[in-house]
Amino acid sequence: MNLIEEIKKLKKQRHAVILAHYYQESEIQDIADFLGDSLALAVAAQKCTQDVILFAGVHFMAETAKILNPTKTVVIPSMNAGCSLADSCPAPEFEKFLKNYPDYEVVSYINCTAATKALSTVICTSSNAEKVINTITKDKKIVFAPDYNLGRFLIKKTGRDMVLWKGTCVVHITFSLKEIQKLKLESPQAEIIAHPECEETVLSVADFIGSTTKLIHYATESSHKKFIVVTEPGVIHQMKKINPDNEYIPAPNDSGCACNLCPYMKENTLEKVYLALRDLKPEITLEPDLIESSRKPLQRMLEISGAGTLPS
Repeated sequence: MNLIEEIKKLKKQRHAVILAHYYQESEIQDIADFLGDSLALAVAAQKCTQDVILFAGVHFMAETAKILNPTKTVVIPSMNAGCSLADSCPAPEFEKFLKNYPDYEVVSYINCTAATKALSTVICTSSNAEKVINTITKDKKIVFAPDYNLGRFLIKKTGRDMVLWKGTCVVHITFSLKEIQKLKLESPQAEIIAHPECEETVLSVADFIGSTTKLIHYATESSHKKFIVVTEPGVIHQMKKINPDNEYIPAPNDSGCACNLCPYMKENTLEKVYLALRDLKPEITLEPDLIESSRKPLQRMLEISGAGTLPS
């Protein structure tokens, strides 16, 4: 069976669209109708007119698509494609935590469950987090969740004193400063580019810090020709496609292995994409009340980002 051809046939039959994140395997990136980071994918899901959205990403992303476009059938290749950040902030525990900060604005990173989103004032992504925080008036205090490293980075960027929930991304906390510095010594002309979910010590040596999309743009538009890429290495596929003459080195972990793959993103395979379109399973379903309550902070984020309002 030619999986790619079968996927194309099923996509027409189902009147489906495939959305994929940059951290997916390269063959899934290449069959996607829309490829992007969390913000771009949220906007794409909101604007989708097809009957079926196949979300090649992780569970919270597919949930976001369902929240933003609830009349569509949303499927994900693997229900095991979770997220360590989302898991680190269970809604019941977060709700108890927030009781200590009753007058605070709650800014939640999009890497969280629908139930956690519903407890939030506004959602952000790594692409727009600084902009979102800067819309909150200085007289308001802020709780930021769930990514502690991103929150600490944003405190420096915005000057706001925020209460941080201590969640982390299993991929970004395992990069090794020592091994990155070794690489830099071997290739002094290489620029270090990093995602803000990385540890503070790693960010301190980065030449550029940004979201997945910003990292791709920087690495493909910079006058430099060599980059140490400190994020999930799935982004390198797009970097090479856009500017194949550059050299992109995936950053290593403590063992020296440049293998910091997201185990959740890699749960999705081409075969599972085919099966999800064939069977329309696993399907993402959410209670109407949860869709409504989690939609409000997402809508606020999209309005701040200039993506427009959602239909009521």
